[in-house]
Amino acid sequence: MKKKKTDFHKMVGYQIYPKSFKDSNADGIGDLQGIIEKLPYLRDLGVDFIWLNPVYKSPQVDGGYDIADYYAIDDLFGSLTDLKQLLTLAHENGLKVIMDLVVNHTSDQHPWFLESKKSKDNPYRDYYLWADARPEHLPNDWISFFGGSTWTYDASTEQAYFHVFAKEQPDLNWKNPKVREEIYKMIRWWLDLGIDGFRLDAISHIQKMPWDYKIKSWKGDGPWVPFMNVAGIEAYMADLKAIFDEYGALTVGEASGVRSKQAPDWTDDAGYINMIFELEHNKRKKDGSGDIYGYKKVILRWQEDLLSRGWNALYLENHDQPRSIDCFGDGSLASAKALAVSYMLLRGTPFIYQGQEFGMTNFPFTDSSQLRSAEIKQQYEKLLTQFPPQEALRKITDGSREHARTPMQWDASANSGFTSGQAWMEINPNFPEVNSEKNTELIQLYQFLIRLRHQEAAIADGSIRFHFSRHPQALVYEREEFLILVNLGTRKAHLDFAKAREFTDENSVSDYVQVLGSQQRILKEKMTLSAWEYQIFKKKKN
Repeated sequence: MKKKKTDFHKMVGYQIYPKSFKDSNADGIGDLQGIIEKLPYLRDLGVDFIWLNPVYKSPQVDGGYDIADYYAIDDLFGSLTDLKQLLTLAHENGLKVIMDLVVNHTSDQHPWFLESKKSKDNPYRDYYLWADARPEHLPNDWISFFGGSTWTYDASTEQAYFHVFAKEQPDLNWKNPKVREEIYKMIRWWLDLGIDGFRLDAISHIQKMPWDYKIKSWKGDGPWVPFMNVAGIEAYMADLKAIFDEYGALTVGEASGVRSKQAPDWTDDAGYINMIFELEHNKRKKDGSGDIYGYKKVILRWQEDLLSRGWNALYLENHDQPRSIDCFGDGSLASAKALAVSYMLLRGTPFIYQGQEFGMTNFPFTDSSQLRSAEIKQQYEKLLTQFPPQEALRKITDGSREHARTPMQWDASANSGFTSGQAWMEINPNFPEVNSEKNTELIQLYQFLIRLRHQEAAIADGSIRFHFSRHPQALVYEREEFLILVNLGTRKAHLDFAKAREFTDENSVSDYVQVLGSQQRILKEKMTLSAWEYQIFKKKKN
C-alpha cells in the first residue's frame, strides 16, 4: 500500500556532518550519541528533519562517501543500535531523519569490489566497470572530478576500472540487473528500519556514455559531460521512484548536470524525487569570494523554471562549500542575517548547514598540517611545485570545503563544547565569540523564518515574482501577499518601485506593513537600503 507523501513544502531541513557535530565519548570525533544529545537543540531551532552525511562503514578516504558496507555503521560513529535509538528519539521530538544514499560507487574495500578484482571471470566482476587497457593506453581520456584519469589500471588482470571520483571509489555497473537488485534491496532495508528518506549523492552519474565518446566542448559541464545526466538514466530513476513512492520517502537529489529546465521533470508530481539541489549558484570571483550577482541570476532562473511545476532544495552552505558568511557575506552578523532572509523565503525547501544558524566562519589556515581532506592535500602538493608554501596554502583553501568541516562551536568552554578530548580537526579559534550560546540573534532570526514557512501558505506553497532582477545586489521578490527586500552588499541599494510597473500596477506601497526588518521601515515608492539591510512586508487585509 502506497504511503502518503510527506508535506515537504512546509519543511526545513538541517544538515549534519556527524564527524564534526558533537563528540560523546572523548575520542575527538563526532558520533551518533552526540547527535542524540543535541536533538532538543534541533527541535527548539524548529527544523523538521535532519540529513546525516554518511555514517556507514568506510575507510574514510572521501569523508565516508566511500562505503565498504551499506548495512553497517562505522565504529567511528557508534553502532546500528545507536542509529535506531537516534531514529526513535528524533521521531519523538518531531524530527524526521534522512541519510545519504551513495549508489554511484562503493569503496574499493567493499566485498563486492574485493571479489571483482580477483579475476575476469569472478561472479562480481561485472558489478563494476572494467575495460581492456594498458598502462599507457587507457580506454579513453576522460577526467575524474578529483583530477586525473577516470581509469585505474590493474596489472593482474590487464584491465582498468572506472571511477568518477577517487580511485578508491570504483563506480558500480548499473547496467547489471544484479547490482540494481542489491541496491534496491538495501534501500528497502533502510526504509524498513525506519529512516524517512534519502539525499541521493551523485545520482546523476550512474549512467555513462559509451567509452568511445569524444568530448566535443569544454564549456558547461566540460570534461564531465560523459557521465552527467546521460540519456538512459531515466529507467533507473523510475525504479528508484517506485520504491520511494511505496514508502512515502522524503528525497532530495544531488544531480549535477540536470539543468533548471530539466529539473521539473525530475521533481514534479510524476518526477523521481521530491526536490533537487542545484550546484550553480556557488559562483566565485578570482579572489575566492562569492559573486553576488552571479548567485542572484542563478537563483532567479531556477526559481522561475520550477515555478509551474517541480520543487527546489534551497541552501547557502553544505559540507562541500565554504562558509557563506565569508564567501557571500563580509564576515559580519549583519551579512549572515541578510543572506538568511534572502534564501529562506524563496520557493522550495530550505536546508541549514550545521553552524550556519549562528554564523560559523571560515577557518584561518596557517599551515598545511591543518588540512584533512586527502584530495585537498594532493592538490596542495601539486601547487608546491609552482608556488611558495603560504601562497599554495592560500590558493588551496580559498573556497575549500575544509572550512565547512571544522568542529561545531557549541559554547565558549574548552574545545568549544564539541569534545572533552582532542578534536580530529582544529577548532576555529574564534569559538569564544562565535558559538550557539553567543550568537542568539541569528538563531532567533532563523527560528522566525522557519515559523513563517510553517504558518504561512504563501511562503510554503505560494507563487514567486521577482523585481529589480538586474540590480547588482538587491534581491526583491513577492511571495503572494509578502514582499521581501534584501541588500546583499556593503553599498547602499536604491530601489524605485515606480519603475517596477508590474508591482505598482497591482499594488500600492501603502498597502504593506512591516513584518520584520533589520531596521524600522515604512514601504515607500523610493527606498534606499543600507548595507546588508533586509525587510519583510505583508499586504494589509481588506
